[in-house]
Amino acid sequence: MRVQGRAPGVEARAGKFPGPSLIPALYAIQQRLGWLPREDLVALSRDLSRPLYEIEGLVSFYPHFRTDPPAAVALHVCHDLSCWLRGADERIDELRERHGEDADVELVEVSCLGRCDLAPAVSVNERPAAVDDTGDLVAQARAGTLPPPWPTPSGRDRPWPNDPYPAGAGTQERYRVLRALLSGGIDAPQVIAALQDSGLRGMGGAGFPTGKKWELVAAQPATPKYAICNADESEPGTFKDRQILADQPHLVLEGLLLGMVVTGAEQGWVFIRHEYGPEEQVLHEELARLRGDGLLGDDVLGTGRSLRVDVFTSPGGYILGEETALIECMEGHRGEPRNKPPFPGTYGLWGKPTLMNSVETFADVPVILERGADWWKGQGVRGCTGLKFFSVSGHVARPGVYCVPMGTTVRELLELAGGMLDGARPAAVQPGGASSNFLGPDELDVPLDFAALAEAGSMLGSGALVAVAEGTDLLAAATNVLRFFRNESCGKCVPCRVGSHKAHAILTDALADGGSLDEAGVARITELERVLRMTSICGLGQVALGPVASVLGMDRGGTAARAHPRD
Repeated sequence: MRVQGRAPGVEARAGKFPGPSLIPALYAIQQRLGWLPREDLVALSRDLSRPLYEIEGLVSFYPHFRTDPPAAVALHVCHDLSCWLRGADERIDELRERHGEDADVELVEVSCLGRCDLAPAVSVNERPAAVDDTGDLVAQARAGTLPPPWPTPSGRDRPWPNDPYPAGAGTQERYRVLRALLSGGIDAPQVIAALQDSGLRGMGGAGFPTGKKWELVAAQPATPKYAICNADESEPGTFKDRQILADQPHLVLEGLLLGMVVTGAEQGWVFIRHEYGPEEQVLHEELARLRGDGLLGDDVLGTGRSLRVDVFTSPGGYILGEETALIECMEGHRGEPRNKPPFPGTYGLWGKPTLMNSVETFADVPVILERGADWWKGQGVRGCTGLKFFSVSGHVARPGVYCVPMGTTVRELLELAGGMLDGARPAAVQPGGASSNFLGPDELDVPLDFAALAEAGSMLGSGALVAVAEGTDLLAAATNVLRFFRNESCGKCVPCRVGSHKAHAILTDALADGGSLDEAGVARITELERVLRMTSICGLGQVALGPVASVLGMDRGGTAARAHPRD
């Protein structure tokens, strides 16, 4: 029986611990000591009157938390697809030979560090770098002279095309649209109408119409309301949001603040992955400027309106990119996705209406409102709408972030990135990050757009194009992708938890036995893909085997996913 007044689908939350999230406190202990000693966890339990098993449940779930003292040098090396394509396995072997016996070096293979443009990428005491810089960074870490991390500059001499403000402008020149909204120059219905007319869709992967989402949250009667910028960009091959945060913190925060004013939220957060420490520092500096200029606080620009924005640092895990798992984390629980509906727009953080958009989505809002919906629509090509940021990595000459008209073809984007490395021929591409199905070399003229990629049997996804050169074992590449999803499964639902392990075991055995699957193996993988896609709670399980199925389809003269295009 449903309890009167309770939103359907949230019955299982009745036993969850209420109260403030313990995650910032745990993060603070680890920042101070480098790990979480048991005596500190016991003290936290006692001081906050929270059971120790609740705290231990959180610590055991999130990969960034550690319960043993770290070595003097934490050397993390990425082994996911973009780095694997650039020889990560061989470089990891070299590093193990060099540092494997060093008592003061902890060498760990990790999943994507968000530095695919540096592949193979490493992190030394949380300083990201290319693997060739490892020796110098290890020596500096041993000597205690590691420089503070700072974002990688884009190298551009002018603003990105979605920035309506001139290069070098300060906060007084920027945030013009926000000032207009606060002063009454424009109103919330006009903002929503402009976003709806522009056709802007969510750029984090789901593609939900932005104006419709803002309208939905604004219409909710429940208060308070919240707003969250999802900067937990953790999918292999994806690093565009990292560059946007480094280059355009003003646009990200202006978009977030516009969303708060339009929907009636007074508190907002940027939820950022912990590997993005340099970019987090940029955000903190921009927030400090906003407070100094009166655009944040209890009486913003004398309007009587309260606007507060904080940064919430993720304790790790790809699953937190899923909006409800992110909310669970912020509430202080294990980051497991909720059943939907209800959706965050009606029942989100602490059960209140919550606006959540990605970094890129928020960064696009100011220019749409400044230059108009027609201008935005006119930026696309081939009948598509707007601009799109792409991370480009793998076997390309110039890995990096590119902002192009929506509808640019795969081939054109590859050419912008300098073409294939060493003049190789392309064997396949993933156009939308690790969760997107591979496309073959005969599909390079597919426009990079939601509908066109779905028709081709893949998806725009997170906007991350990974190029694979001819001569690469595509089944091994797809198995590398599956390993990531298997490792990142939160374990909440059986199909994802068990199915990803089973499929990975089948594929690794096949690769060890010569590199191909027999008909029985193909049938088992095909059935597992169908079961995971149809029965997993969240997108992780639903897409985990899609890349493998697409490669198997190529081997048989077609694209396996064509019969099942995803939204």
